[in-house]
Amino acid sequence: MPADEPVDGSTNDPLDEASAAYSAQVGDRMRAIRRQRGYSLHDAERVSGDEFKASVLGAYERGERAISVPRLERLARLYQVPVEQFLPAGRPAAADRRPSPALVIDTSHLARRVGEPFETLARFVRSIQIERSEVASRLVRLRADDARAVAAIVDSPVEQVAERLQALDIMPRD
Repeated sequence: MPADEPVDGSTNDPLDEASAAYSAQVGDRMRAIRRQRGYSLHDAERVSGDEFKASVLGAYERGERAISVPRLERLARLYQVPVEQFLPAGRPAAADRRPSPALVIDTSHLARRVGEPFETLARFVRSIQIERSEVASRLVRLRADDARAVAAIVDSPVEQVAERLQALDIMPRD
């Protein structure tokens, strides 16, 4: 697939579908890292000196465009992370579609915690609340793409993020 080309997952070609799925996974990680840095799409455009336009970054993050390796390296430098942070683990994309336990963060529990990773997690959760217009909600249900970012924030494998959040006492008590 040529660099920075639109990704079309509508064909019946398994390679095209796999490429589209992989681009979506890379995009999810790009979004999570950008949000961890506290950047909006427009902030990232400004900080990059307009090298990365907000609309193009958004297309990368939605998996609508594939990013070239040189641009990915420049984006990694901008976000001050290793390139590997953008790349999904070596397991098949279908493994990511397995049902996972419901992840809910109790913002009142999170607000009582100080230091890292709680401050980063609080910013991320706040961005979710704003994006979903749920600012007043005390409980925030995480979606699958949110769970991957939260796992990175709390330094946990995605498969164990529910247990990690429970151990950190930021999920609602039963």
